[in-house]
Amino acid sequence: MSARYRVAVLMGGASGERPVSLASGTQVAGALRSRGHEVLAVDTAHGLLGASEEEAIRAAGVGDPSSGEERPPDLLETGDLARIMALPGMDEIDVVFPALHGGAGEDGTLQGLLDLRGVPYAGSGRLGCTLAMDKEVSKRLLRGAGVATPDWLAAPVELDEVTERLGLPLIVKPPSGGSTLGLTLAHDRAELEEAVEEAARWEGRILFERYVRGREVTVGVVGESALPVGEIIPAHELFDYECKYQPGMAEEIFPAELPEETAAELRRLALEVHRTLFLRDFSRVDFLLDAEGRPWCLEANALPGLTANSLLPRAGAAGGLSFPELCERIVEVALARLGRTPGTRLRPSG
Repeated sequence: MSARYRVAVLMGGASGERPVSLASGTQVAGALRSRGHEVLAVDTAHGLLGASEEEAIRAAGVGDPSSGEERPPDLLETGDLARIMALPGMDEIDVVFPALHGGAGEDGTLQGLLDLRGVPYAGSGRLGCTLAMDKEVSKRLLRGAGVATPDWLAAPVELDEVTERLGLPLIVKPPSGGSTLGLTLAHDRAELEEAVEEAARWEGRILFERYVRGREVTVGVVGESALPVGEIIPAHELFDYECKYQPGMAEEIFPAELPEETAAELRRLALEVHRTLFLRDFSRVDFLLDAEGRPWCLEANALPGLTANSLLPRAGAAGGLSFPELCERIVEVALARLGRTPGTRLRPSG
């Protein structure tokens, strides 16, 4: 058992990934408490969550992102971190644990605000979050580092040029989205036009990507170590939102049944991607293995899903870390990087 820490888990927010974030955050909070740590559960759109509210969220699981839930403005999106830090108990924490997916929690906004106030936090900093969140920018950096990633084009571009250069079928997605929200595999021109409209509902920018048919695999990174490789076999043609978060919609194999040299190469590439994009503490990197066994990097996730059944925790379990141990390990890695010890309580500036 490690030292006891006081942790504020930030979750929820107001992005399209709010249901995933609430599920992640409440499960992380419960996991850390089971290891003896003191935890504040904070919804950045509502404030502190009580025990009954946390339990209700955990029981509900991951909801529909288009459910129409009324969401107040996220304090992070308005830049009002001061109101979050003024919540009872926040001045006594050792570290913030962000469990926010999408929006201001993952694009570097939160991290920049925390940096300005001198608040210690786990996970990637402002730069790493910004680079990983923007898939077009990250693809440019990965290609520059010699990491293979599928060819792409970004709007504005004529659809005739898109199909001529990338072929069909092809992937259409918002470049800064997550949880495959707004992502479509278009098989023909009609589907392509529909896919453009769907992607535009989530973001003003659109990314077109060559479709690589193959096995979808993923590698988690904690600290400077790559976890065992996992393989995802979705019920749908793509590993979409439903397959990711609804029971029985995907088979997830950890560790993946791969030749050791292939698994070792994927772990090496995951660490290379993690470092190239200036990520830290934890991340998850997704790949496709084509028919020849060549890995193609699809994206890196600076704040991957953290429910007990999410991919990073599944990888941790394959590496001998229970979900509570994984959450605790992330906190320990962050505090070691920060040079902090238990009881070095926060006295935020500003």
